[in-house]
Amino acid sequence: MDEQQFFQKLNSLCISKEIFDFLSSVEIMSDTMASGALQRIAEVEMDDSGLKNPEGVLENKVFRALCFQFEFESSKLSNTALLNALQALIKLRIDPRSMLMASLLSEAEERLGKGQLTVKNLCALGESLLELEGPSCATLEQIVNHMQAKDMEMWTPREIVMVYKMLQGTVGEGKQYQDLLNRLNSVTLTIVSQLSPKFTSIILNSLVVLHQTRAVPLITALCRHSVKHIPYFTGSELVNVLEAFIYFGHREQTFTVALETHVPKSIFTMQPQTVSKVMQYCSQKRILSKPIFDAVAEDFISDADRFTTEQIAECIMPFGTLNYLPPSASSLFRKLETVLHARLRHFQPHTLLNLLHSCALIQRYPVNFLPKIFSPYFLQQLQAQPPGLDRTVTTQLTQLFLTVTLECPFYEGPKLLPKYQVKAFVTSDSSLDVHLLKRVKAGLLYLLKKRMYFSSEVSTPYFYTLDIEIKLDEEGFVLPAAQCEEVHRRIALCVDGQNRFCINSHNLLGEEAIKQRHLQLLGYEVVQIPFFEIESLQNCRKMAEYLHKKIFSHTYGLSC
Repeated sequence: MDEQQFFQKLNSLCISKEIFDFLSSVEIMSDTMASGALQRIAEVEMDDSGLKNPEGVLENKVFRALCFQFEFESSKLSNTALLNALQALIKLRIDPRSMLMASLLSEAEERLGKGQLTVKNLCALGESLLELEGPSCATLEQIVNHMQAKDMEMWTPREIVMVYKMLQGTVGEGKQYQDLLNRLNSVTLTIVSQLSPKFTSIILNSLVVLHQTRAVPLITALCRHSVKHIPYFTGSELVNVLEAFIYFGHREQTFTVALETHVPKSIFTMQPQTVSKVMQYCSQKRILSKPIFDAVAEDFISDADRFTTEQIAECIMPFGTLNYLPPSASSLFRKLETVLHARLRHFQPHTLLNLLHSCALIQRYPVNFLPKIFSPYFLQQLQAQPPGLDRTVTTQLTQLFLTVTLECPFYEGPKLLPKYQVKAFVTSDSSLDVHLLKRVKAGLLYLLKKRMYFSSEVSTPYFYTLDIEIKLDEEGFVLPAAQCEEVHRRIALCVDGQNRFCINSHNLLGEEAIKQRHLQLLGYEVVQIPFFEIESLQNCRKMAEYLHKKIFSHTYGLSC
């Protein structure tokens, strides 16, 4: 039997007994065939818990005969057979101190010292040593030095991918072998256009694991190259690509367009992990893609049970974050409520809080679950798990409490105790566009003549901070900002820069939408000053004219 026939038959067998019976029938076996047989045995017999049938494999006479051959004829083996056998035996968890393993390792290291190993061989040996000894293994440096000495420009894409994968294993020790990586990144940049979907995904994943944030040209090229592969990535490959986009902060409009075409067509066959990662990508990049969000909503409605609790949160939270209700919103949130009732105890405390808070952002009030959220036991659970009751968490709790107070007056369940409430909500540093605020303040100064008639970045008793506040008396005259008596109307100017909107959109983010909603309910007259209305205004006079029309639709005066 030739090798091609042998491997064709071998790979069709799925239990070790069939493999051993087949091997018994083969009269002559090359070392490559024998090492391939060990690899196949490892593939079918190993799972997450270890060897399925230790006795049936390790005591089998055919297996023992193969091991005997490798132990006593290691010097006669080809490089491929030697290293394939070593990898298979490591996977089968053969004792590293055994004579068999010692013989194979000794032979491999001898050939390494003599410079007899190819790039592929070096990677196989490196992965084996990482598995056996971890990233602190001294021989790894020797392997890397041999790689450095080779002509990297002549490496195939497969060899480049193997080197990246091997180097991933060195991260735990903090050794990054950056010189080799710098060369590897430069060479990879020249062959990006040749990379298959699988290789593109693997390399992007390696760059994330190896923290290659400075390899910007390569990252950019790979991200752009990945666009054409979107229909052909497997679920796990697409997850790797999305994680790279998120990690490196890269955004590619053509990638989003390709996702918008691919996801709705494939949504019902996509793995839950892939669906949730797509939504996480959209949320973190502030990409409100209605085709994607609508498709994910339909998928969740039809088969929510296939999602883990973490994946459920990752799929639903972006609707709140980006302030979007799909056409199927009523069915979506009915389904979510059903799932929560059935699986509530399976949600991690922080995951549950994040999920319910995101629902409140878009006026889907989780009143049936708030008694649990505000209970002392649940708050203790939050405190016991990272990040504990930090300011972000207590902001979420307080905002939920404020939401039911203002928007759900019928709620009669437990309240959030004052000791868990924040004095002011935490907002992201990038939320306020300081440059835009400065332009608006200049326009107001031109309009009102004196700085005393408005205040900026004002803390309120209601947890929110106002960008700009203007006070009016009963007759509509502007009062000095410091005056507290005879205030009849309070105007809250929301100076909304691009960071408060979904990307390339006029759709406010959820956290800003709920703030403006609550301020209105608290009695403020909310005037929105969005960036897209004022970015073309060239000077203070034009800004003042705009603000006059926006804030004071009728005449106004100044108090003496």
